[in-house]
Amino acid sequence: MWPVDAQSLIVEQRRLATADPGPWRTPTGPLRLGACWVCFPRGLTGRGGAGDPAWAAALVMTDSRVVEQRVLTGVAGAGYAAGLLALRIGPLMQRAVDGLDARPDVLLLDATGRDHPRGAGLALHLGAELGVPTVGITHRPLLAQGGWPDDRRGATSLLRIRDTVVACWLRTKTGVRPLVVHAGWQVDLRTAVELVLSASTRRTPEPLRRARQRARRARAAAPAHGVSQRTDSEE
Repeated sequence: MWPVDAQSLIVEQRRLATADPGPWRTPTGPLRLGACWVCFPRGLTGRGGAGDPAWAAALVMTDSRVVEQRVLTGVAGAGYAAGLLALRIGPLMQRAVDGLDARPDVLLLDATGRDHPRGAGLALHLGAELGVPTVGITHRPLLAQGGWPDDRRGATSLLRIRDTVVACWLRTKTGVRPLVVHAGWQVDLRTAVELVLSASTRRTPEPLRRARQRARRARAAAPAHGVSQRTDSEE
């Protein structure tokens, strides 16, 4: 069950931060690489609120092709607050992924992991709820600090909160801004980097790019909701 208020979410995040689910090992054979993305109405300003329309897309790719996808419409559970993203979109993301018949071996999403006030962002939390290994990818760190990597594909540089490594910058393509890679549920940082790099020919890993594309298409096809809408979530 997902927490329904900030206080209960904070308690759960602190518990998850110390959980030890055991390491995930990349399976032999074709990898079922999943992704999930949520977007909100264009032009939505500020932090939004509970009941905001939302579109979620989840998919699974194998050997560079989409083998299954699920797109659904829902509503946000809360407004946006840094470190509390699970209240806003956690249950909706779970519904989208649970609707897939082809369960992913590992899931990519736009959220943080250990780079979080309590060490357990939505990338980690969603994986625990689903029982699926996860990797977070964001455009910037939430709290961590560290310089950019060299300008070459595959270059990394560590991101730390104080003395603890919580994520890293990864250059997925020469000449473009790096992404932040977050180890999530059961996935260590080195494995997370390998997965993201193997799935990236552009800046954004292909499964996540396609999930984003499908969520936005569903949004474009939906009736107007009286708001011009804003961007996709980031913890």
